[in-house]
Amino acid sequence: MFWKKRGNGLPGPKGLPNPVGREIVTELGGNPDRIWDFKAVMRPKEGEKGTFEVRVFDPAQAASQKITVQDYNSLTEHPELILYEGWFNEKREAKMKDVARDVGAK
Repeated sequence: MFWKKRGNGLPGPKGLPNPVGREIVTELGGNPDRIWDFKAVMRPKEGEKGTFEVRVFDPAQAASQKITVQDYNSLTEHPELILYEGWFNEKREAKMKDVARDVGAK
């Protein structure tokens, strides 16, 4: 999987990988009409070749707060923007957690 990488080697925001979107809709009850408007940032998962950690956010919410999400690490500084977090791999498997619901933001 190839994405345009930033200076720190991490890719910028992209559309949701299919396994991630599917997991959010089927397992977490995400709105299938809205989920594809969200963006994902990811990084390789340490020690697991072909597996990526992923964070999902709403770019409209970030823009309304005048926050630029450049890569995975950008959301470390703004955890309130993280809607879902988890991992996916090249075998099209994914496991996500509804972060916003866990902190009462939804």
